[in-house]
Amino acid sequence: MLKEQHFEKAKRERKSVKCVVWDLDNTLWKGTLLEGDKLKLKTGVLEVLQELDDRGILQSIASRNDYDLAWGMLKAFKIDHFFLYPQIGWTNKSESMRVIAQSLNIGLDTFAFVDDEPYERDEVNFTIPEVITIDAKNLPRIPSMDMMMPRFVTSESKLRRSIYQDDMRRNSVQESFTGNHEAFLSSLHMRLTIREASESDLQRAEELTIRTHQLNTTGYTYSYEELNAFRLSPNHLLMVAELEDKYGSSGTIGLSLVERQSGFWLLRLLIMSCRVMSRGVGGIMLQFIMHLAKENAVKLRAEFISNDRNRMMYVTYKFNGFTEISEDRGLLLLENDISRINPYPAYIQLQLPRLLEAV
Repeated sequence: MLKEQHFEKAKRERKSVKCVVWDLDNTLWKGTLLEGDKLKLKTGVLEVLQELDDRGILQSIASRNDYDLAWGMLKAFKIDHFFLYPQIGWTNKSESMRVIAQSLNIGLDTFAFVDDEPYERDEVNFTIPEVITIDAKNLPRIPSMDMMMPRFVTSESKLRRSIYQDDMRRNSVQESFTGNHEAFLSSLHMRLTIREASESDLQRAEELTIRTHQLNTTGYTYSYEELNAFRLSPNHLLMVAELEDKYGSSGTIGLSLVERQSGFWLLRLLIMSCRVMSRGVGGIMLQFIMHLAKENAVKLRAEFISNDRNRMMYVTYKFNGFTEISEDRGLLLLENDISRINPYPAYIQLQLPRLLEAV
């Protein structure tokens, strides 16, 4: 028997750092740039940066410095490629952290900040208490900290930085694009593939349940073993979605779990990666599940647990015709009689599996 997933499971937290933000002077390198010191990378810095990068942990910079001089030194040390949306200037470190988080579209409660100065760490602690602060003297042991050790390092983990760099190129092109948003999306030549999950997908699927908070309908987290039990269960349907476009692959960006009951199907989980929030693909997986339910002549129900980030997923359900039928301690149950299904968007090419046989 599969273990029943309870509402309380949505509240289970596994603290995991998604982004490490570094100071520069006397943190990544020895010396102070603007005082004319002869700078030298601290011992072990390159190894730490590479290890975090291999694990899929993003990295950035928050430094009070002259941008051109500091970026020139990072390039001279050949470590500039590790850092996304670096904030080098004269603003407070806490403000720099907020800019980086907004640019990456991930929560500040998944950030760690490394600085040698107690004042700078205290300023971040006071202003953004959810950010973990680390004294730069602990740099060598950062990779061994529990919060820096994901359970799985997948093939997509190793590509995470390059995936975000592809996003930066998309965003740059979009800023100068003269047409409307749908025309821009068409210009990306996106291809979305939806398929049943295989065993090789399960590490990434577990990672999605742990890492994704905004485009997540319930917040349930499932382990590899639980997901594999669902995959093998005749009463459940576990599916993943993959996205690519002319700039490259975004990897596995969607996950859904459907429980097939007599007379209706229950959508227990629907997740889309926050990276693709602006690319108009959030409702496609739901629309496909609706088509499956219609093919099998059943109503579709869905669980939804609201938090301070996932309102867009509630809007997605409402836009696709779901109505609330019950509420229990914050757990909403929605239903759709499948009388109307919105069309798939024209700006994306879909690769969909054959509709499942009726159950």
